[in-house]
Amino acid sequence: MKETAKTDGDSLNLALDCMKSGGVAVLPTDTVYGFSAAADLKEKPFLGTDERIRKIKGRGEDKPFIHLIAKPQDIFMYTDDPIPQSLLSKWPGPLTIIVNLKEDSPLQTKLKTVAFRCPGDEWLRKLIEETGRPLYSTSVNRSGSPVLDSAQSIRAEFGGEIDLFVCDGDKKGAVPSTIVKIENNELVLVRQGAVKL
Repeated sequence: MKETAKTDGDSLNLALDCMKSGGVAVLPTDTVYGFSAAADLKEKPFLGTDERIRKIKGRGEDKPFIHLIAKPQDIFMYTDDPIPQSLLSKWPGPLTIIVNLKEDSPLQTKLKTVAFRCPGDEWLRKLIEETGRPLYSTSVNRSGSPVLDSAQSIRAEFGGEIDLFVCDGDKKGAVPSTIVKIENNELVLVRQGAVKL
């Protein structure tokens, strides 16, 4: 495992190399640390990046990952759902929106709905933009275990299984993102988190 501090001038390039080569990294977000990899858009070297994260985390196929996007309007590349401007105005920020996928969506998934987030962290949005595709994101923990909120615990638990760790200190007390979904043009609150709706 390579490690760099987020404040290091080369951290973005290291993370970009990892994403573009189909690697798995632990990255800081505007909430907790997340396992991330470039989304599988049915092409190499990204084929199976989701499976690598699932293997590390011990997560089942039926639990989808959040897809991080660089700009709020990018969500419309993947969905035709109408999204209220009052909701989009919360982005960038710790809000996750679950939408129906377009039939011709390039995302490689067996699911009909996908969760998207445009994170509040400018460094992370820059990484997504330069990678040129959404990034998978899921909390750093073994499935069913508490989320790891310290850099040392992440190193100890996953140092031998990930390609890169971008360290941004401990994340103790971090509140996860709020999750909403759009059903029949209505907003449904799935999880109350950092953004109050």
